[in-house]
Amino acid sequence: MKKLALAALLSAATTLPAMAADYIVDTQGAHASINFKVSHLGYSYVIGRFNKFSGNFSYDANKVADSKIMINIDTTSVDSNHAERDKHIRNDDFLDVNKFGSAKFVSSKVEDLGNDKLKVTGTLTLQGMDKEIVIDAVKIGEGKDPWGGYRVGFEGSTKIAMKDFGYKMDFGDITFDLHIEGKRQ
Repeated sequence: MKKLALAALLSAATTLPAMAADYIVDTQGAHASINFKVSHLGYSYVIGRFNKFSGNFSYDANKVADSKIMINIDTTSVDSNHAERDKHIRNDDFLDVNKFGSAKFVSSKVEDLGNDKLKVTGTLTLQGMDKEIVIDAVKIGEGKDPWGGYRVGFEGSTKIAMKDFGYKMDFGDITFDLHIEGKRQ
């Protein structure tokens, strides 16, 4: 009987959601991406991503408001699948990577909207300017991984106006699609 009770207790413990925990964004396993879309002269879109970024977050499904997120982006790693265009994006018309080799997002507020939907407010530092942005996010899932760790995944999207960050060339809004999987530390 004691063995049955212990087995039931252990089984229940492994199905509980993660309590307040710190996670590191899994960029090594290619389980995270920061993608963007911007108008190309009004004719189509340039689609791209940042190949190098890092970050961490704290998350508790029972206390979502206590969550914190921090992401650092290496802007020199911009990749639109076209080498000449990438050079142009890196120059001072756009990212000006020689002056601003990184961008950063730090959350200030995370709201639980129900049904795993979140509203993440924070400061985006880009081109040396700090602007508040809102990311609409959804928790995809969480649980044990095959290697004995624990993971949680989210996706989100936001738009920023190029003019708000002082771009010399303004093609309107940039849409960011974010896919983040974290490994519990």
